[in-house]
Amino acid sequence: MTDVITVRPTEPGDAADICALLNAVDEIETGRPDTDLASVEADLNHPGVDLSTDSWLAFEDGRLVGYGMVWADSGPGRADCDHYVLPGRDAAATALFERIEARAREMAAGAPEGRLRLQLNSAPTLDLGLLAGRGYRTIRHYQVMTRTLDPAADLPPAPPEGLVLRHCGSDPADPAHAHALVEDSFAAHFGHVARPYEKWLDHIDGRRLDWSLVWIASLPGHGDAAVLLTRDDRASTAWISHLGVREELRGRGIGGYLLRHAFAAYAARGRDTLGLGVDTRNATGALGLYEAHGMRLHYAVDTWELPLHPVG
Repeated sequence: MTDVITVRPTEPGDAADICALLNAVDEIETGRPDTDLASVEADLNHPGVDLSTDSWLAFEDGRLVGYGMVWADSGPGRADCDHYVLPGRDAAATALFERIEARAREMAAGAPEGRLRLQLNSAPTLDLGLLAGRGYRTIRHYQVMTRTLDPAADLPPAPPEGLVLRHCGSDPADPAHAHALVEDSFAAHFGHVARPYEKWLDHIDGRRLDWSLVWIASLPGHGDAAVLLTRDDRASTAWISHLGVREELRGRGIGGYLLRHAFAAYAARGRDTLGLGVDTRNATGALGLYEAHGMRLHYAVDTWELPLHPVG
């Protein structure tokens, strides 16, 4: 007997069910649940997503087994997507891909080189043969790294000479300064998308971010030099979203200091683990910096890309 696959658009009230599905996928792929309900709700309420056309749920005999979403806020011709499916659900996975890709082609219409990108665990619940068969290829590799925190050992570090650190919880102008530092320090990084301040806030869910957990470092004669943007809204681990130093000020120990500051800040908050994601081909040496400070691989992530309008 063939299993019956049904697909329907996502609705705001589906957030709890989606969160449960994503955590089931997390458990299989990483060994622990990493998805929180607030993050799912933020995705479903993103101003650039119309749930009626951009997101779907797949059911097998009435059971939720897959979830997909596509959006286009990364520049002309590019769409990005999420695709989650329980193991062995190839028919549901295919049904989601068909809808995601069709919508992505609509979003990329008129662009000379449209492309769709997807980030997946390197050992995903999805059958990778499905991706290859549909024309996807891997273009980048990332590591999710973590470090155990110890409040007795992870004490506030001494800053490099002259460096002053402030958090963004008091001055109303500082979130905009943090945005400027992110744009400056990440401009040359693979996949970075320059976004105006308001769109950047939406992209990082900045309107709900605890800005007291974002820090800006400054140096006399140079002004704002670096930014450390962190989050404490994950159940499993505290998280560094961005650690960026302006290019002309690298090599002064600022990045290592900010990393140790994060260790100390979150150990003091009672968190036992801190995590981040890093491009393994990052030209700034970020991977080596994190390894030198005791961060280790938790799991790997691959970026897959599908040409939407192949040349010829």
